[in-house]
Parts: sequence; C-alpha cells; structure tokens
Amino acid sequence: MTFRYYLNIGTNLGDRERNLESAIKALSDGAEHVKESEVVKSKPWGFESPNEFLNVGVALDSTIEPFDMLDHIHDLEHSLGSDSHRDDRGNYIDRLVDIDIMAIEQTDGTPIAINTPTLTVPHPHLTDRPFFLTPYRQLKSK
Repeated sequence: MTFRYYLNIGTNLGDRERNLESAIKALSDGAEHVKESEVVKSKPWGFESPNEFLNVGVALDSTIEPFDMLDHIHDLEHSLGSDSHRDDRGNYIDRLVDIDIMAIEQTDGTPIAINTPTLTVPHPHLTDRPFFLTPYRQLKSK
C-alpha cells in the first residue's frame, strides 16, 4: 500500500536553511510526488529561546508503513545531528532538526487515524500550531 505523508520539518539551530534542505533531500530518497510548502518562521512553541524556528511542510508518497516511517524519521533526525527535542525533565529544547508526522492519507485521499502512545495521527496539535497548519493547508491545496 502507498501512503501520502504530510510532514513538518522544523529547525532553530545552526544553518537552518541547510538543515531543511538536508532533511528534505533525505526524506525524498525513495519517495514519490514530493511537494514542499513555503518556509514559515515561528517563535519556539512550549519553551523560551532566542532562536527562531524555520518550518517547512513536505508531502510525499511512500510504501513505508506508518510506524516504520516514524522509526525512519527518528533515524534521519539522529543522522542529521539532532538528538532528543526534549531535555531530561521532558521540556522542549532547541534542535537542529525536528520532523513530525502531521497527517497520513491513503493515496485516494482517505485519512488514516492512529492513536497509540508512540504515534498519534493526525498530529494532536495540527490545528493549533500555525507553523503546522499553514504548511499543511498549502500542501493540501497543491
């Protein structure tokens, strides 16, 4: 089965434009029908930092199953230099690359819902975070 993934890539450390480019390139390998939203600037959400985020939405088609995609995303974040996006107390922190699954559909547009401790789709904050919602809407309209 082929899935259409709507992903959000965020970065607020280092060469942010290059971080986005590297993540998009890595996600695009083996995927089809890759589309990008415009880049959205945002203040950190859920923590204080002077480092502004750049976020971009990416839609792509892949045969990778959702939980395997989540593992792939975590491996990719690590390979790009990001460790956890939370500190030892569970608080959000600055990061090189953070990739979230915003939504998943079948290629005919039928939404897929998942609600487990490790993966919730659609993302529980999709509609209340402008840096998610704006790119998502752009991708849906393309």
